[in-house]
Amino acid sequence: MTVNEPAVAIGIDIGTSGVRTVALSQEGHVVGFTAMAFAGASETRSPAAWWEGVRSCLTRLASECSLSCVRGIAVDGTSGTVLATDNAGAPVGDVLMYNEPCPDASIVARIAREAPLESPARGAHSGLARAVHLSRRAGVSHVMHQADWVLLQLGLSKPATDENNALKTGYDLNASTWPAWIEAAGLAIDELPTVYRAGEPIQMVGGFAAAIGLPSSCRLHAGTTDGCASFLATGASETGDGVTALGSTMVVKLASDRPINAPEYGVYSHRVLDFWLVGGASNSGGAVIRALFGDDRLTQLTEKLDTDHPTGLQYYPLLKPGERFPINDPSYPPRLEPRPKDDAVFFQGVLEGMTEIERLGYGRLNDLGAAQLRTVRTVGGGAKNLVWTEMRQCALGVDFLPSRSSEAAVGTASLVLAESGR
Repeated sequence: MTVNEPAVAIGIDIGTSGVRTVALSQEGHVVGFTAMAFAGASETRSPAAWWEGVRSCLTRLASECSLSCVRGIAVDGTSGTVLATDNAGAPVGDVLMYNEPCPDASIVARIAREAPLESPARGAHSGLARAVHLSRRAGVSHVMHQADWVLLQLGLSKPATDENNALKTGYDLNASTWPAWIEAAGLAIDELPTVYRAGEPIQMVGGFAAAIGLPSSCRLHAGTTDGCASFLATGASETGDGVTALGSTMVVKLASDRPINAPEYGVYSHRVLDFWLVGGASNSGGAVIRALFGDDRLTQLTEKLDTDHPTGLQYYPLLKPGERFPINDPSYPPRLEPRPKDDAVFFQGVLEGMTEIERLGYGRLNDLGAAQLRTVRTVGGGAKNLVWTEMRQCALGVDFLPSRSSEAAVGTASLVLAESGR
């Protein structure tokens, strides 16, 4: 960590496991980092715990590095996590998290009737469906996203959000407005926050932010989603830069010069800085590996991989039927037979299958009109397997570059840096 440079931008990440804050220098170096873990699932969905984490992390950040030169601060949150508030900004009832379906099927059906076919706001897991449901509670004045509420606690005078968080809530990027069909779907537009470009400055800081040493010239900026922030944290920023997240599932994202919206494949586009971020998520990934082999044997099995001799098993590794991307088929079957007697050969066949899914995924994005893949950076637990990395690079045929950071907060802070320099 570089400690002799002044901090000029702060990024705050509200993740599923806790809060992280990062301070960046003008050159993009990390000059301060703090984190606070949530104590279980109850805190993950608790606005009070979110704010306590932010308050604690920022206070410690102020003791770790000087904040007197900070020009801006922004927040990223889990995409699609929505809460309702009263006139004073206090939460009304429980939060609906990003992975919870809307409890009311009639809301989902109504949105399906009103929303354009290409809208990411369609479906039981859309932010809009959750927002409509929450808006019906007594005493609700506003519905907003996780990152929006944290900005309010940092001193924002009225609810505001960013284009990335707003996308699944129905925001129209082409018209730069909340479309009228949202009201027909059951939500009053005046209950939604004002939308800004991701990273755009909104207003000067005050309240708590000023109390911990941020200068009066520091601005609160619109943030982004955790997924977009994680992409930016890697250093990917040019058209053709791809990022593969090898976590429990496999997610591919690609910087493109044009938006791609193909809901039939779960593909949609975020506008970030000067490019479009296009992506899709497969149901294959680390959860399949963990179920088949456990965690303790992976190092031993990796040492036995023989990549000079492919297995030819042509697996499609899934835990159960159903795939979203690059094949969209809710009944698509797992293909894990025949199973060799040697677990190392079986493991290699599984990795070969996942490598093919990644290749097909980037190919699908290209077929749909996205930019040609030029480079790949990798995040997530699977990035640690160097043999698998070699297999993937051979299959994709592009340069694999190191990730600058795996911390979403770095990506959010870099948004502030980029917008401060415009």
